[in-house]
Amino acid sequence: MHKPIQSIIFSLLVLIFLGACVPGGRGGGQAAAGAETGSAGGGAARNSPAGRFQKDRARPVIGFSIATATFIIERWNKDLKVFTGAAQELGADVIVQLSAGGTREQIAQINYMVNQNIDILVVIAHDTEAIAGAIKQVRDAGIPVIAYDRMIMGTPVDAYISFDNREVGRAFGQALQTAAPRGRYLIVNGSLHDFNSFEISRGIHDILDPHIQSGDIVLGKEIWLEEWSFDEALEKIEVIFNEDFDWDAIACGNDAIASAAIQLLSERRRAGDVAVVGQDAELISCQRIVEGIQLMTVYKPIGKLAPRAAQLALAVVRKEDFSPDLMLENNSGVLIPSYIEKPIAVFAGNIDVVIRDGFHSREDVYRSKP
Repeated sequence: MHKPIQSIIFSLLVLIFLGACVPGGRGGGQAAAGAETGSAGGGAARNSPAGRFQKDRARPVIGFSIATATFIIERWNKDLKVFTGAAQELGADVIVQLSAGGTREQIAQINYMVNQNIDILVVIAHDTEAIAGAIKQVRDAGIPVIAYDRMIMGTPVDAYISFDNREVGRAFGQALQTAAPRGRYLIVNGSLHDFNSFEISRGIHDILDPHIQSGDIVLGKEIWLEEWSFDEALEKIEVIFNEDFDWDAIACGNDAIASAAIQLLSERRRAGDVAVVGQDAELISCQRIVEGIQLMTVYKPIGKLAPRAAQLALAVVRKEDFSPDLMLENNSGVLIPSYIEKPIAVFAGNIDVVIRDGFHSREDVYRSKP
């Protein structure tokens, strides 16, 4: 997918989402300018002529900052909708900021939300290290911060909520080692700027390293991407395929990367012959699994994570007890209260788990299968 097409798709998604979550269906003049704001709290919340977010003080306001380079990924659209719906039901308003320009714009839009009287900030960080200074300033201003899905590194945060990303990597390794116990492996990791990428890689190596050491598996190449990008993955995997095409298994950081690998395999008439895994249970990946083209995807039950995150945000604001699952380090010298959900490895044999959860419809998943 070329970048102009991505931009068009992104713009449409933003307009659709903002139309759904802004009172009266109006996104405001800033939406077109790239500083999108949305309130999911109903009539109690509105933008005043002065620009500050006015609200019934009985209703907390949650600022939700999302790195929009990933918003076009199917998974984040679901997180956002479930989170805002859950927060509204719990009695909170939500301002959403979608920062299309990477870390610099995300920081600018976080500053914008701070000026809108938010009570707590929830962040899906573009760069989990570069954002640390801005997060410190937010907390210094007395606003608590929750790192959603991606741990923010190098500065304390009030809480972290995500899935067990090391277990995601172990699921990758186990699925591939079972499908291809001998052979040559390619690992395409996710973004270098995302702590989760390193956890997934560690999990992969937890499973594969003993087999690499025994010589059953040959790790032909392992690469990292700058971003969670289909285009970047397509470009870098194609370079590898042009030099070396003798692969038995490919571990891909997510389903967008897996889609790039499968497209290139299809062009070489090897789709389905090489074991490919990813994560996020994107619809196209679920379709490919039942068609026998992709081996496995890791499903992350958003229906559990996003409502729990909304509950956590309200508990932090109200200073209520919300016991963590564990305490994790983030290179800040402070242990972070962490809330971790379990991912699910999804194969053709258990694909119905995403259907039962309402993540995808049966008709969509089995589009080409009875």
